[in-house]
Amino acid sequence: MRSVMVQIPNTPTSADVARLAGVSRATVSYVLNNTSAVRISEATRRRVREAAQELGYVPHAAARSLRAGHSRLVLMPAPAIPVGHLYGRFLNELQWALGRLDYTVVQYGSVGLQGDEAARAWAELRPVAVLVPGAGLGPEGVAVLKRSGARAVVTVGPGRVEGAHALLMDHDAVGHCAGAHLYARGRRRIGVVMPQEPGLVDYALPRLAGVREALRGTDATVTELPLAYTEESAAELAARWPGSGPDGVFGYNDEYAMLLMRALQDEGVRVPEDVALIGADDLMLGRLLRPRLSTVRIELPSGRDLAELVDRAVRDPGGEPEVHAVLAASVVRRESS
Repeated sequence: MRSVMVQIPNTPTSADVARLAGVSRATVSYVLNNTSAVRISEATRRRVREAAQELGYVPHAAARSLRAGHSRLVLMPAPAIPVGHLYGRFLNELQWALGRLDYTVVQYGSVGLQGDEAARAWAELRPVAVLVPGAGLGPEGVAVLKRSGARAVVTVGPGRVEGAHALLMDHDAVGHCAGAHLYARGRRRIGVVMPQEPGLVDYALPRLAGVREALRGTDATVTELPLAYTEESAAELAARWPGSGPDGVFGYNDEYAMLLMRALQDEGVRVPEDVALIGADDLMLGRLLRPRLSTVRIELPSGRDLAELVDRAVRDPGGEPEVHAVLAASVVRRESS
């Protein structure tokens, strides 16, 4: 049998970069790891980056983790619910800000895994930080992640979890704004859309509670309106409307509000004459409808602020968990209400 020799190309090292740039290996490490504690001229930084690019050198993440004593991997489990434009923009800003701080962001698809079971799957990747959207993670899951080496566990949702940092999303305030607005517009039979899609209940219930709180002590009534995100479900709900339906509706968000508006108009229900309608998220599509959709504008936290919280927690893993109440809400009144 004839043997064939295969030549494997040499992988460039930091020493190769250092020789080409005319600097030490330590300088290469400082530059490519964005170390700010060491003063290095911009000309030297540019020379090192150009040398690394010319050689095709890529820092070895595992070796860097060994030197640092931890990885630079930030794990973001993919949300189990549909991600709209507002939340997607927040995630993009967050990933950009973490990248600027030299973290590698990985999104993890965990369909079928929930709570502490999901935490054990995340722990196998040995992330230095985990950002958990929504509810479901418990104290045991936080402990599992920390035992695996995670220095920061941050939850982003309506409640806090023992041992984790928390960004508390005040969805009650969203519902409160919508309920108060409808009451101020003279509406007394208030309907609140309750999405039937899995995962949204953790957001819908606080918004419903906010509407109830806004109308507490008034002569208004509140009715839950179960609605799946399908044309068929909206048509069934609208068909029961004439004569007995609410005269004001908070649609949970703009998408459900637009879905219901179209079905109501198909049934001859006039918006806003017969029913005032308000959504949430202030999507551009709501401004293109006729009548234009009133909405609750939501201000999410800055992705940069959250990235800095992660970095603080990684640097000081023994610190007291931080809790920040975020998500400002305000009404944008348009023709639909």
